[in-house]
Amino acid sequence: MPTATPTRHALRASLLWFDADPTRDPNATRYLDDGVLVIENGKIIATHAWHELSTRDLRALALTDLRGQLILPGFIDTHIHFPQTEMIAAYGEQLLEWLNQYTFPVERRFANAEYARLRASFFVDELLRNGTTTAMVFATVHPQSVEALFSEAAARQMCLIAGKVMMDRHAPEDLLDTPEQGLSESRALIERWHQHGRLLYAVTPRFAPTSTPAQLAAAGQLLREYPDLYLQTHLSENHSEIAWVRELYPERASYLDVYDHYGLTGPRSLFAHAIHLQDDEQQTLVRTGSAVGFCPTSNLFLGSGLFRLHPLKAAGIGVGLGTDVGAGTSFSMLQTLNEGYKVQQLQGARLSAREGFYQATLGGASALRLDHRLGKLAAGYDADLVVLDWAATPLQQLRQSQARTLDERLFALMMQGDDRNVAATYVHGRCVYQGPALSQARSA
Repeated sequence: MPTATPTRHALRASLLWFDADPTRDPNATRYLDDGVLVIENGKIIATHAWHELSTRDLRALALTDLRGQLILPGFIDTHIHFPQTEMIAAYGEQLLEWLNQYTFPVERRFANAEYARLRASFFVDELLRNGTTTAMVFATVHPQSVEALFSEAAARQMCLIAGKVMMDRHAPEDLLDTPEQGLSESRALIERWHQHGRLLYAVTPRFAPTSTPAQLAAAGQLLREYPDLYLQTHLSENHSEIAWVRELYPERASYLDVYDHYGLTGPRSLFAHAIHLQDDEQQTLVRTGSAVGFCPTSNLFLGSGLFRLHPLKAAGIGVGLGTDVGAGTSFSMLQTLNEGYKVQQLQGARLSAREGFYQATLGGASALRLDHRLGKLAAGYDADLVVLDWAATPLQQLRQSQARTLDERLFALMMQGDDRNVAATYVHGRCVYQGPALSQARSA
């Protein structure tokens, strides 16, 4: 008697996700040591403990055996610059000097559409190689840079948020647009790419010093015209930057008040860094439902300061995790969590492994208002997944052999892990990256 052809795909491994922030809800962690994740048409259909499934259930599934690996929701990077990929580890400057010496010269190259395409392809593949399935991304001022990025993300069915940089002053002439140009070019990109597949558009003024009042007003106009757009920019990263904003906008009460005045705050607005906030800025973030991006590797690399993770979360402000490549020094969210732990230690605080992995998954989804479909291994959620090897190196193997609890194992993975631990990445239910160790195991 012929057996029925499997119509659903399933992965067998250890499964970990969170239903809420584990720092607020001690029962938020969901962990199955031997679990099965069922996928159909790019969506998660169900999760089961292995022992719950009958032989009949299993015959209806095309099962991939990943025992010994850990599956989490795909990592979510809430702040990263794709044109800066090639300038990671540019030596020895703080923010404003670093922009002028390194960033602007590199971004000029993206006027060339073919160059932008090649870099976009590398960038998206690097995200996936590191287990990142969703990102909020800065392009350059050139529309062709956005076209290239969205095209590459669409080819991989990714959920990606990006936008054209709006910048009309205090930058090299060939990297400037005008308020009118920023408005018209952004509109054209929005009409073509926003809600195309899983893609979303973010209005993207670089930061207040590089936009005139007229351009910030144009950015606010776009958000009014298209109410479901995102907004991404930078906020209170560096003391010199803050002083500069004060000089340029003396009529405004604070750095964030500049953005708020022009209608750029709101539930889909994310402000990267937010290190040196005034009390009234924190209150504005709460009032408007705006989120912030915690970028520990770039904050340390540029000497910008220490992010106050727990006070901001306690105030009710959404916080996403960002690698901030290229001031950030790695695409790896594991490495970013490693640095984030140290940032908290320097302030006498803690970042547990559970909180860290929450921030890299559901926490990021929540900050981006996508937690209804991303960030969990739950029925109805998009099947964006990262498969992690618990111990990719001899040193990691030694450390894991000494771990006795789930928390110990997760913490060791968070502190020692990097791209080598990413065994596979799935986007919309499809394996789009397979690491060397898993490839060798399957071919053996």
